[in-house]
Amino acid sequence: MPSHRYRSVHDRVPSPVPEIERTWPSRRIEQAPLWVPVDLRDGNQALAEPMDPARKRRMFDLFVTMGFKEIEVGYPSASQTDFDFVRHLATSGAVPDDVTPVVFTPARRDLIERTFASIEGMPRAVVHLYTATGPAWRDVVLRQDHDGVRALILDGAADVARLAGDRPGVRFEFSPETFNFTEPDYALEVCDAVTELWDACADRPVVLNLPATVEIATPNVYADQIEFMHRNLARRDAVILSVHPHNDRGTGVACAELAVLAGAQRVEGCLFGNGERTGNVDLVTLALNLHAQGVDPQIDFADIDEIRRTVEHCNRLPVHERHPYGGDLVYTAFSGTHQDAISKGMAHHAARAAELGVPAEQAPWEVPYLPIDPADVGRGYEAVIRVNSQSGKGGIAYLLRTGYGLELPRRLQIEFSRVVQQATDGSGEEITAAELWELFRAEYVDRAGPVALTGWRTSHTGPGRHDFTGVLRVDGREREYTGSGNGPLAALADALAAAGVKVDVLQYTEHATESGHDSPAVAYAECRVDGVTSWGAGRDTSVLTASVQAVLAAVNRAKAG
Repeated sequence: MPSHRYRSVHDRVPSPVPEIERTWPSRRIEQAPLWVPVDLRDGNQALAEPMDPARKRRMFDLFVTMGFKEIEVGYPSASQTDFDFVRHLATSGAVPDDVTPVVFTPARRDLIERTFASIEGMPRAVVHLYTATGPAWRDVVLRQDHDGVRALILDGAADVARLAGDRPGVRFEFSPETFNFTEPDYALEVCDAVTELWDACADRPVVLNLPATVEIATPNVYADQIEFMHRNLARRDAVILSVHPHNDRGTGVACAELAVLAGAQRVEGCLFGNGERTGNVDLVTLALNLHAQGVDPQIDFADIDEIRRTVEHCNRLPVHERHPYGGDLVYTAFSGTHQDAISKGMAHHAARAAELGVPAEQAPWEVPYLPIDPADVGRGYEAVIRVNSQSGKGGIAYLLRTGYGLELPRRLQIEFSRVVQQATDGSGEEITAAELWELFRAEYVDRAGPVALTGWRTSHTGPGRHDFTGVLRVDGREREYTGSGNGPLAALADALAAAGVKVDVLQYTEHATESGHDSPAVAYAECRVDGVTSWGAGRDTSVLTASVQAVLAAVNRAKAG
């Protein structure tokens, strides 16, 4: 790889580290920052096919429903569609009283004027002014030195102040775009000049948004840059310190979390991380990371699938199956060891909830491999464990238990897992709960063979004595046999012995599959049949009938070899 063509970030941007005493490494995030979705602006600009008005409105309504209080609604000077959408919000009554729209503009007078025209009539708005400040942008794009870029920014800030006038509902935001490329002292100088010009005060604070426009460094470097600004801003109590990380290095979430530790109070990003190149930081992951640590994210993710469907519809982009918290497979285990741990964890959780006397959805969550309860985000448990050729007995048992009420004995779990492995190894495909049940029923329940029972009855003929009488067909020969024993199954074994089939019942268990007196029962019998050990199962509303079926199924499986 031609790595010699690139310079380390430490050679490109002076580090603020010698000038600060780091505090962020020892801090904890104990409350949510202000989240600001920029899907309707930054995310929309990144789409091959930008949103039409209907999609924009659907996305905006989703943000309101989720509880966002500031929403960047567009770049009104960039297109007629964006301008018209902001006008729609201004005139339609779509914006609730507790929500503030944000509009975005470069520091150019005609575009600032167009932006203010779009928000006419809005009782509240944030006007977001930006200019790139990094060396490559100053030299290559703007072709201005430090002073020239500073003058350009302040001219734009003056236009914003003039057009806002005395309107009390208009607040200001400034982004030194490419902040993370910019020399820290210069970024501080420009930001302080803007807040002074705008006369920032605690009653009308200015948002200073410090973007990692293109990720170029490890997250700790960004945290150092943010802490430098946090400690040195001239009007810190009149500033809402905001960050806007991108994900070029794949560490956008880490950058945002460390920036909050370093003093950021506000985070701009997109749902599921849409945006230019590798995207903006993902607000879903950030917020639910807090939720998973016991911190209320102040945003409602109770129906993650509906959120995802809306985002996919509006963006015309799929959310990856492995995307944190929202992907189709993120709460799913195929691995046998994971499945066994999850199955045991779910049973332990249910028992603990019962001990505490609270519903399962309110009990403390400690289930292995599941960082949050899928139910918190509207997911059911039916897809938590799915079975393929890599799965083990725990996952198979879990699906049969949750789908069909079966509680397989441990040794039967081990044996049936081998049956499943043989069935899936050839194709490598997933097997569903319904297919597992059909496989189990064919193998252990509906098992025909050389021994058949065409009619039978039992009777309790004295203390500790049961009789069994039935018509048995063995190897094609049919006649009535009678046996006795200390229970119905012992009497059945005695009748089978009379027919020439030696059977010892080694293990027997049964249970109801549902609540209620007419619930089907399932019986499992492990038997030694003429020296061969085999399992069988039976299912019937009569426990006795199910147990007889289980023994006969074990006999026929043993006879089949």
